[in-house]
Amino acid sequence: MTPLHGLHLELGARMVPFAGYDMPVQYPKGVLAEHVHTREAAGLFDVSHMGQARLKGPDHETVAAALEALAPGNFKGLGAGRQVYSLLLTNKGTIVDDFMVARPAAPEEEGSLLLVVNAACKEKDYAYIAARLPENVTLEPLEDLALLALQGPRAGEVLARHARQAAEMIFMDARRGSFDGIACHLTRAGYTGEDGFEISVAADKAEAVARALLAHDEVEPIGLGARDSLRLEAGLCLYGHDIDEATTPVEAALNWAIPKRRREEGGFPGAETILDQLKNGAPSKRVGILPDGKAPAREGTEIFSTTGEKLGVVTSGGFGPSVGGPIAMGYVQTAASDVSTEVVLMVRGKERPAHIAPLPFVAQRYYRGKK
Repeated sequence: MTPLHGLHLELGARMVPFAGYDMPVQYPKGVLAEHVHTREAAGLFDVSHMGQARLKGPDHETVAAALEALAPGNFKGLGAGRQVYSLLLTNKGTIVDDFMVARPAAPEEEGSLLLVVNAACKEKDYAYIAARLPENVTLEPLEDLALLALQGPRAGEVLARHARQAAEMIFMDARRGSFDGIACHLTRAGYTGEDGFEISVAADKAEAVARALLAHDEVEPIGLGARDSLRLEAGLCLYGHDIDEATTPVEAALNWAIPKRRREEGGFPGAETILDQLKNGAPSKRVGILPDGKAPAREGTEIFSTTGEKLGVVTSGGFGPSVGGPIAMGYVQTAASDVSTEVVLMVRGKERPAHIAPLPFVAQRYYRGKK
């Protein structure tokens, strides 16, 4: 259970097992209403099942170098008070997990990086990282913390009522702060495509933070169902579905997660394979798919060409409330990955027409500062 389990039950959540936790899949208003509310105002998500950890060493250069040996991010160049998305990689260049890395802004935390990994992967990730660190760098799981995500266009103004520093932050900023006097760590990020924040706080203070946020008319509790439809509309991958140890970053269309210096220098697991794919292309590619009609194409749906050749498979699919119809992501042969390419989906034994569509399905609205 997460520290908010009792609150979820009080709010009438329907609970389901997820990654070893009892998690809310929806609340009484339902997935559709929760999805729409997040797009229009602010939704509060319990993401305390995610793994939080600290990578620690004698100085930033040493810690960053240790992580750069495992992932293709530019951690040496990560500014204090900034966060970046990256990928843990196997020696084959496939994806162990996707994760977030923040460099604390406070001088007293220099020489550490804060990691957030996926719930279902955290034990695997921790073992993978710890076994590959130099002797002067250590990994410390932070088991006594909860994590809340406040997402949506009203998130910034709501959070600033409790944590003034939130108003000064832009997308991917990371700051230590205070929420009504409660110590916390804030990042302006999330996984809905909307502006928003993730709030890391001591587990025994999480309920006070959640109740304070839910007291605002702009904020509603949101479950896993709407979290999935929101991230799918935003074209964001779900580990174990859209990415895994069988896919490379290039196949997953995550080229942007490999910055210029790392492309030039290499030095990360599977670099030879990944750099070759960046130069010459990969055999398959993750794409958006828009089915015709109203029938959704769920995970596992096979994708064919209009002449009957199997092209790939759907990895995430469902109804997109903001799109107003079914949407999906999946992998197809690169030769068939151009936008508008017509394809055929085998849905429940019936052929359904569809076409390749650009990602994201709904424009991402991260706050990057006033123009």
